[in-house]
Amino acid sequence: MSAPTSLASLKAAAPVVLPSLLLCDFGHLADEVSRLESAGVRAFHLDVMDGDFVPNFTYGMPIVEAVRKATDLPIDCHLMIRQPERYVSTFRDAGADIITVHAEATDDLRGTLEAISATGAAAGIAINPGTPVATISPVLDACQLVLVMSVEAGFGGQSFNPIAIEKLSELRTLIAPDTVLEVDGGIGAETIARCAAAGAEWFVVGSAIFRSNDYARSVSELERIASQ
Repeated sequence: MSAPTSLASLKAAAPVVLPSLLLCDFGHLADEVSRLESAGVRAFHLDVMDGDFVPNFTYGMPIVEAVRKATDLPIDCHLMIRQPERYVSTFRDAGADIITVHAEATDDLRGTLEAISATGAAAGIAINPGTPVATISPVLDACQLVLVMSVEAGFGGQSFNPIAIEKLSELRTLIAPDTVLEVDGGIGAETIARCAAAGAEWFVVGSAIFRSNDYARSVSELERIASQ
């Protein structure tokens, strides 16, 4: 399945909960992927951090490749790295179907988005809480996904910032009908309904899934709340 087809089918299935694998058991990665598939997830979200653009360092292409080998589901690769244009082709080759870059991390956002699209992957833009929507409005035509961060990228233990609700509502009026609106950071039973009401269709979820003993129940409950 090509990246555009993956995106279109997932958009049609909204609301979609995407597990962020940062909190999974990497010692049993394939088992975790299988368990999540059995729980009914329809895509995976991979957070790549470089220790430069953000203060934390996570993983790179080998983990993307490992997840690709373990699943046929779409992989949504969120690059929290500086100058992401240097690695677009590499992450596509590793198996990413969607590659999202931060508006704050590159001096050539349009060129980076076009480079992503040229690989056959879907192109996404992410913005931190402090970045105005106006920063990315000139290049919304060059992306297929917009990711609104409700916490500062790369920092753990932050509370959900309600400015994300304002941004989701604003972006809903600006993006094309076939562009996906995604939200990440502090998403759980207490916040997902507000994000959905503001226009979000995809919800990146970490602890609300991985700190549960029942992945299937957690995913189903979150999607149920987002559908109301």
